Order: sequence, then structure tokens, then C-alpha cells
Amino acid sequence: MKLKPVKGMQDILPEEVRRWQLVEARFRRAVELHGFAEVRTPLLEATELFQRSTGETTEVVEKQMFTLERGSESLSLRPEGTPSSARAYIHESVYAKQPVSRWYYLGPMFRAEQPQRGRQRQFHQAGCEIYGDAGPLCDAELIDMLYGLLSDLGVAGLKVSVNSLGGNESRARYRDALIAYFKPRAAELSPHAQERFEQNPLRVLDSKDERDRAVAKAAPSILELLTPDDRAHWQGLLDALDALGTPYEVDQQLVRGLDYYTRTTFEISTTSGAIGSQNALLGGGRYDDMIAGLGGPATPAIGFAMGLERVLLALGEFEAAPPAWVAVAPLAAPQQNPALKLAKRLRQQGFTVEVDGRGTSLKSMLRRANGGGARFCVVLGESELARDVVQLKDLARHEQEEVPLDQLVARLTARLTEPVTSTESEDRG
Repeated sequence: MKLKPVKGMQDILPEEVRRWQLVEARFRRAVELHGFAEVRTPLLEATELFQRSTGETTEVVEKQMFTLERGSESLSLRPEGTPSSARAYIHESVYAKQPVSRWYYLGPMFRAEQPQRGRQRQFHQAGCEIYGDAGPLCDAELIDMLYGLLSDLGVAGLKVSVNSLGGNESRARYRDALIAYFKPRAAELSPHAQERFEQNPLRVLDSKDERDRAVAKAAPSILELLTPDDRAHWQGLLDALDALGTPYEVDQQLVRGLDYYTRTTFEISTTSGAIGSQNALLGGGRYDDMIAGLGGPATPAIGFAMGLERVLLALGEFEAAPPAWVAVAPLAAPQQNPALKLAKRLRQQGFTVEVDGRGTSLKSMLRRANGGGARFCVVLGESELARDVVQLKDLARHEQEEVPLDQLVARLTARLTEPVTSTESEDRG
């Protein structure tokens, strides 16, 4: 039987990985310029962590977690990154060491849902968390950073949506208003929404069922029910986004799918690429109550998660070229060990090098080097070894020259700075 990946989990081969690495590198650069430092948390956490933070009535916790029992322990593969980061923040008492912490992460998450385009059972997220800053300015700066990152990557058709869910008092008012609105219309809702709208009416606003969406269109807006403090925070966010020149739209039904959000919520979606109906690239918001709810001190926080698969789909087809590399071709067995030493020396100088030690003809070695995308081939034969020289073949420009060994690094460096025309590149071979 031919073994396959688990349903909803995919292999990512080197050619595709290069595309991922390009996006990841741009993400790292953007967030580190904003003062974020990387955190790495376990893939496996206590199930209780997600129940207490993400919310027991959320779709994620109710239906989508991969959970296993080991003795008396209930453990789950992380379905998102924020709870793990919050747990680490509390466990390591980071709040006692610095007033504001800015963290970022990259890695796989797991949800047991029906696989579809841009949504797999193992998927990858890049995210940020800010702990200790309650003001709206960091909210706006985070949103602006993400809009800039996606724009710089080349994602077209971006739409930034923002909303406020207010604090506890505003949310309590809104919950009552929603229940009063949905109750006489309960028969029009989906069976799932009918079962739980009184328990968590915000989930109806987040439903993808067209019946629920139709009923929710005329639901009351939380923006009309914000307390003075929540309203001031909301207005501060809008003023800061305006000052930054970040385009945005207010979406009064943007509640996100998780229970922990407070005040600012946001989402960036796109109309470009092959992303399909699931067009949100990233989303996030404030979760000012989570740290205290998990046993830490009261700590304001905001974060987001970006789906890397979705960003790559939105970017469409593009080539992430591998780095220029050098093939070293020893012509016979006596030149193989000197070729290994030469390759080691070149790597120490920062060149990517492969030695072809299969002992075949020069023609075969050149064909393999050219087919593998090598920019140069360094040929080392008996005559060259005796004279401390090599034959340097520029495979992109179809040129060859003899170079003294002690000048090879300088010559390779100079060659790499010379532009290769598209015609030369296309005519390789």
C-alpha cells in the first residue's frame, strides 16, 4: 500500500518551501522593525488551556481540536497561537520583568475540520502579541504594520475591517440587545444558531450560514452601546489609523470567532489570488481579560494571527529563486579529496556548494549542475591540481576561464555582481 499524508496535512517540497521562506523572512523583518521578539511554544498543551481561553462554546473547542488522553491528562494540539503565548507569559512571570512585551511566532496549528482550499487540518500561522499596553495607538500601529507587510509582498485587493466589542459592561449590554433581537426571529436561524444564541449571541454574527447572515444583517450595533471609556478607545483607534494613512472600513458585525476578544477587533481580507471564498488573510484584536482569566495579573493585550497558506494563495504564482550555488566537479578519484577541501573553504566564505563525487564524465557532471540550477561549475582535474588552478565555468553566461586557486573566491564574488541578461538565463545549457 502506498502511504499518503494524513487527510488535511500536506508535504511542502523544497521548491515550494522557498516561497514560504520569502514570506516568512518579510514577516520577520517587518515585525522585528516594530520591536517584536520571537517566542516558541509547545505544539501540545493541556486541553483546559484552550477551554479557558478560546472559549468552550466556540466552534474551535467544541468540534475542531485534536485531543488525546494519556493517563489522567487531557492534551490537545494547539489550534491557535495566542493561548500558548499567554500561558508562557504567565508561567515565566514575564509581567514582573518588563512593563510591555512584544512577541511574535511562526509555526503549525491543528484543527480537525473539513479540508478545503486555504484551510487544512495542519496549517501555519504567523502572529504577534503585545502585553501590557492598553492604549489604542499600539492597536493602530499593529494594523498599519500588517497592511504595509501585505502591500509590500504584493497582495492586491486588500480590505481592512475594524470594529470594537467594548469591555465587559459594553458586551453585557450588547449581549442583552442581541438576545432581544434574535429571540422573535429564532425560527429563521439555522438549527445550530437556535441552540446557542441565548448562550452566546455573538456567535450568530460570526456564522457563515446564509440563514444566520440574513437575520443578522439588521442586528443592533455594539458601537451604539459602548461605555464612555470604550468609545474613547474606539475613537482613539480611528484617529490613529487616520494619522497613519491606513485605509479601513468599519464593520459593525465583525466579532471574530473566539470568545476572548475585547474592544478592538480587526481583519484584513483580499479579493486577489486563488484564495476562494475564505478570503480573510489575518485577524485579531484585544483580549484584555485573558491573562487574568488564566491566573496571571490583570494585563491588557492585543494580538493577531495570519494564515501563511492563505497569503501564498493570495500572492498567486511567483518564483522564489534559490541562491546562486557552485558545483565542484573533480575529474577523477585523486581530485575528490582536494575537491572536498575546496568546497569546505568556499562554504566558509559564504558560498552554497555541492561536490559531485559520483565519478562520472565531465559532460555528465556539467549536465547535472546545469539541470540543478548551479550558477558556476568549478572543474578540478590532474593538470589543474598540479598548477594550483581551476577551470571556472559560468553556466548562465556560457563562459569559461582558468583561475588561480587563491583568487577563486574573489573571482566568484565579482562574477556574482555581474548582471545576467534574461536571454542568457533562458539559454542555459
